Amino acid sequence: MTTCDDLPPYLLGFPGPLRDRLVAAVLSGAKTATTALLAAYRAEGEPLPVAGRRTALLDSAECPVAVLEVTGVQVLRLGEVDLGHALAEGEGYASVAEWRSSHERFWHGAEQREQLGDPGFTVDDDTPVVTERFRIVERLG
Repeated sequence: MTTCDDLPPYLLGFPGPLRDRLVAAVLSGAKTATTALLAAYRAEGEPLPVAGRRTALLDSAECPVAVLEVTGVQVLRLGEVDLGHALAEGEGYASVAEWRSSHERFWHGAEQREQLGDPGFTVDDDTPVVTERFRIVERLG
């Protein structure tokens, strides 16, 4: 069994119902991808994920629930995200437009704008995003 003490935390969304839903989708096997703003990595001073990196997926209570391994990373323009990636996010999107609309609501939300330090932040087709693929290595608990 893996100990998570030496693994960096893997956080999806912000704590609460969204994170709970995303973690459940990962644990069910439906969610094998995610997308974040490149600006969010920069604002937090976080390095970009790299293939092979292992992390501890945390729930809303910040308890580790699984060990994940990054299987692929791309930095793309938002307008380049394709249907395959949207479907791999495992949140039931039927189109890229539906995926994008959901992500724009999140990225234009108060918590994301606060994290970025920009209360008027908005995205467009040229906004750089980090698309990530991952797999569950081990379930915890």
